[in-house]
Amino acid sequence: MNAKDRLIFPLDVPDADQACKYVRLLSNQVGVFKVGLELFVSEGPSIVDAIANLTEAEIFLDLKFHDIPATVQRAIRSASCLQKASFLTVHCDPVLLEAVVTEVDDNIKILAVTVLTSLDSKALMSLGIREDLASEPIHLVLQRAAIAKQAGCAGIVCSGREAAAVKKKFGANLVVVTPGIRPDWGDVEKDDQARVVTPYQAVKNGADYIVVGRPIRAADDPVEAATRVVEEIERGLKER
Repeated sequence: MNAKDRLIFPLDVPDADQACKYVRLLSNQVGVFKVGLELFVSEGPSIVDAIANLTEAEIFLDLKFHDIPATVQRAIRSASCLQKASFLTVHCDPVLLEAVVTEVDDNIKILAVTVLTSLDSKALMSLGIREDLASEPIHLVLQRAAIAKQAGCAGIVCSGREAAAVKKKFGANLVVVTPGIRPDWGDVEKDDQARVVTPYQAVKNGADYIVVGRPIRAADDPVEAATRVVEEIERGLKER
């Protein structure tokens, strides 16, 4: 993959018109377009077809499935749009992950969501995570990455702060996708992200893909911002 292929742009917009605007605008700078809950609930599976018709970039269906295995299996069987998606997210549950992996084609990479980048140690303890795991989120991330690998997932979603430890323990074959990216030059006010890193730091730490939304979307020139992110990815790859 080249640097551009590693950049995921989330289409966190309310409708197809805005989503397609960003796809047209950023297709030359972005390798993967991500469809999350907001857009998917608004537009349904047809949005995946609309994106696929506009770009050669891959599509990431970020629905973070989390339910009993039978329910998720039925949902996946109903998701005709999956044939055009390259990535699909599922929360980390061993039985659920194994059930999902058996339902999808080989061309779809199942990514297990380990610990959301909006959660810090305090938040994890408030959710009932025992202190030895919550005190440093890396402990919980590694535990869940082991579950994902055992279940047959292609990769995981985690913070760039944990990417190096995941790669060291599980090797290059477990794909690491990193959200919570905030460039030093980005003009994004404090938001709901807690465990953040720059694009350069995430890639240098071993992230295979990085998700960059608000720093690009909020920029005066989104194309220029995306280009700067790709440049940081290139620098991080050189310094691994």
